[in-house]
Amino acid sequence: MSTKIEEFRLNVPQSQLADLHDRLTHTRWPERETVDDTSQGPQLAKVQALVAHWRTKYDWRKCEALLNGFGHFKTNINGLDIQFLHIVSPEPDALPLLMCHGWPGSILEFRKVIEPLSNPAKFGGDPRKAFHLVIPSMPGFGFSDKPSATGWSIPQIADAWITLMDRLGYKRWGAQGGDLGFAVIDSIAEKKPKQFVGFHSNFIMMQPTPDEIAQATPQEKDMFASEKDFWDKLSGYAKEQSTRPQTIGYSLADSPVGLATWIYAMFQDTCGTPGNAEATFTLDELLDDIMMYWLPNTGASSARLYWEMVNSHWHPSTNPSKPIHVPAGFTMFPQEAVRKSRRLIEARYNNLVYFNEAAHGGHFGALEQPEVIVSDVRKTFDTLR
Repeated sequence: MSTKIEEFRLNVPQSQLADLHDRLTHTRWPERETVDDTSQGPQLAKVQALVAHWRTKYDWRKCEALLNGFGHFKTNINGLDIQFLHIVSPEPDALPLLMCHGWPGSILEFRKVIEPLSNPAKFGGDPRKAFHLVIPSMPGFGFSDKPSATGWSIPQIADAWITLMDRLGYKRWGAQGGDLGFAVIDSIAEKKPKQFVGFHSNFIMMQPTPDEIAQATPQEKDMFASEKDFWDKLSGYAKEQSTRPQTIGYSLADSPVGLATWIYAMFQDTCGTPGNAEATFTLDELLDDIMMYWLPNTGASSARLYWEMVNSHWHPSTNPSKPIHVPAGFTMFPQEAVRKSRRLIEARYNNLVYFNEAAHGGHFGALEQPEVIVSDVRKTFDTLR
């Protein structure tokens, strides 16, 4: 098996874009929702406006050029070709940083933090706080290969990313991410490779213990209520993807509007302006991310990761009796439905080097509040270089 790292340039055939335009033109729409809010899902008028922009104004080639311009590569790890961005800082002493996306995100989540993190001097920052960045698409996501057999759950992805960083020659490195990216980072922290110096995350997966629930502060009670509301009302996607990814996969593969709405719903429900995705993201930002699923046809393969997690009996290493000792930093955004207090985080991560409760923002931290992520990543790693 080759361990070669090869340059990868995206050049999607025009015929694929023409096919997409044709499918969008001939969309068969459902009737309007029977409520005046988003409690039944994305509203017809919002989705029709998104699709009209997609069909008449959106330009994939701009996104393609952006990705190709960052430093775009592929390498084979355990039988799968992995797509990744590799941005080498102009600062020779920069710290390598692995950046991990989740679902329904992509490597484009980090587009706004790449230059400030890799070249702080360009923005008037301290060049001693620079990072080399490695940003891979998870197996079955983006333009990485799709697993053809079971077995690619979170620990296997963590092993693959450790291999990737080793292959790039990095002897000391950290990580950042949210959503399922946090799950991968958490698994790396549990494995404790000697090269791993610490991590920053804007998300955490954990269940409080009965004692923690009984001793909860008013703030923590609000956090528990927010999380319960999310799982009760907004998590249908997770149940479907963890039990029947192939079933939803047919719709996600065949209908661009079906795929777009499946993804748009998460941006709408979890962003810093819940129920109003357009107040946080531009239409092009939303569509760029959607295209990372439509063009490589990864609706089913990305959904299947949820099935893998359930059927491999994987769970995050957030047991307070087995704390993580790796240095860690966390940023909690106020509109993140699944968030925890410093007290609860410190019970699991007993080497907490940084903690921040941001004033604004939701689930997609790097895309929504890039200045906060850049600042908090720098502060997390200030003492770990």
